Amino acid sequence: MSPPPPIPPEDPWEPPLFTRAATTVFRVALVAAALLVATSGLMAYVYFHSTYWNRIGLAPPQPILFSHRHHTAELHIDCRNCHATVETSAFAGLPATHTCLACHSQVFANTTMIRPLAESLARGIPLQWTRVNQLPSHVYFNHSIHVAKGVACVTCHGEIGKMALTAKGEPLTMRWCLDCHRNPAPRLSEPSDLFAPLAAPARPGPHPDLMAVYHVQTASLTDCATCHH
Repeated sequence: MSPPPPIPPEDPWEPPLFTRAATTVFRVALVAAALLVATSGLMAYVYFHSTYWNRIGLAPPQPILFSHRHHTAELHIDCRNCHATVETSAFAGLPATHTCLACHSQVFANTTMIRPLAESLARGIPLQWTRVNQLPSHVYFNHSIHVAKGVACVTCHGEIGKMALTAKGEPLTMRWCLDCHRNPAPRLSEPSDLFAPLAAPARPGPHPDLMAVYHVQTASLTDCATCHH
C-alpha cells in the first residue's frame, strides 16, 4: 500500500473575498441607507404634523368674498345670526340667501361682490358654501353639545374675528380632540365668551370651576363610541 501523497503547505497569504475598497463602499452604502430611512421617517412625521397637511391657515374659495373679521369683530354680528342651529343641532348651519339679503338688499346691493346673492335668489338655488372644517365621514361631531358644555367657537375654529378670509384655525385631528377630551377644563370658556369672535383676555381674580358650571363628566369622553357611532 502506497503512502498518501504529501499535503502541500498552506499558502500563507490568501486574497480577501472583497477588496478593501469594496468593503468601504459597502459600509458607506449601509450608513447611507440607514440615514435615508431615518430621514424619510422624520420628514414624513414632520409633514403629517405640519400646518400644511392639516390645511391650517388655508382659506378655500367661497361663492362670495366673505369676511368674518368685518362681520363679527367690526360689525359685531352674532355668530348665531348666520349659523342658526349651532346650539340645537349637530350641524351649525350655513347662511341661506335670505339671511344675507336681510342686510344686503340695502347694503352694497348693486356691487359685483354681492351679485351671486341676487343670482341665487333669482334662480332659487342656494349658495354653495365651501366647508372650511371637514371631518372624516366616520367621525361624529355635534356642535350643540360642545356649546352646551362650554366650548367656545374660537376653541375649535380659531380667532375668526381676525380672519378676512375664513381659514382652518386648528388641526381637528384625533390627537387634538383627545387632548381636549382627556383634559377639557383649560379649554372651557365662560358663558359670556362662547360666541365671541376673539379669544377672551385673561380675567383677574378667582375663576369659576367651569367643569362644575357645565356639568362636564370625563368618564366617557375618551370612549371610541363617543365620536365613532
